[in-house]
Amino acid sequence: MKQKLRVLVGCEFSGTVRDAFKALGHDAWSCDLLPSEVPGQHIQGDVTGLLTQGWDLAIFHPPCTYLCSSGLHWNTRRPERRALTEESLVFVRTLLDAPIPRIALENPIGCISTRIRKPDQTIQPWMFGHAESKATCLWLKGLPPLVPTRVMTKEGKYWSNQTPSGQNKLGPSADRWKLRSTTYQGVANAMAEQWSVTI
Repeated sequence: MKQKLRVLVGCEFSGTVRDAFKALGHDAWSCDLLPSEVPGQHIQGDVTGLLTQGWDLAIFHPPCTYLCSSGLHWNTRRPERRALTEESLVFVRTLLDAPIPRIALENPIGCISTRIRKPDQTIQPWMFGHAESKATCLWLKGLPPLVPTRVMTKEGKYWSNQTPSGQNKLGPSADRWKLRSTTYQGVANAMAEQWSVTI
């Protein structure tokens, strides 16, 4: 590590990415409307109020409910969702335009790619030691693409988190969105290890 960085992890309640940076000695903070699920440096509230506070690096995980391809079809059936998609895109633009020299924003495949710009990289958990599939796009500013750390292979026809039809195994539940949105530990570690040394 060249220097201790001030790191903001926006829209994170799990503490996974925050704690990966903290483990390397950085001054890392998470921020979310929800409380942190694990003890740590966490600010509960709107992340937009923190964007001008002198961060060296920020990683943002904006909610994907109204942005991801799997949900956009509802916008034609439920027109009230269109306004929520537009609000979500304004939020994404605000995060990407923040006065922070190094920014990574992650989201599933969706309308950020067509309405704002294409991602700089698309990663999978299986590139970072997890035998699971979940395409995640990264929009980067001042940061290099992540280099895979431990590429896994399928044991059979499907990844461990997939049903025989290729869908995610997690059934409907009140906390399904939480489980699906948490960053994989291998990805969080790669972010901390690789992006720390680029500064």
